[in-house]
Amino acid sequence: MDTLERLLAERAIEAMIVDYAAFNDVGDWHAVAAMYLPEGRMSRPTAPDAFIEGRAAILAAFQARPARASRHVVANMRVTIEGSSATATSQILLFTAADKPPLIGTYADRLTQSAEGWRFAERRGSLDFT
Repeated sequence: MDTLERLLAERAIEAMIVDYAAFNDVGDWHAVAAMYLPEGRMSRPTAPDAFIEGRAAILAAFQARPARASRHVVANMRVTIEGSSATATSQILLFTAADKPPLIGTYADRLTQSAEGWRFAERRGSLDFT
């Protein structure tokens, strides 16, 4: 992979991470789930060791969540490309309409380049401050 290909891949993954937050905020669960490999898995920052496995299960988990107004702010993205695989980390700041303080957390991602483009193989969230 040459420098330009690496930069394009890094930018595509950064855009995907930002899109994930935006789709989450508007409740577009189909778009969120489509960002995972069919066998992909995720954990929420509030339950980092409780993985939800498979694109269909991820979609069902988001659809089962009560509706809420939220805004995710994503920062400090770092992407490392390794052929057709990548890792990424990012920090998140989550604001909700509820009377709760914002949550600050981190996502650690493993991604794979598939026929559909870059997809999450694993997205593990955790809270930085409890």
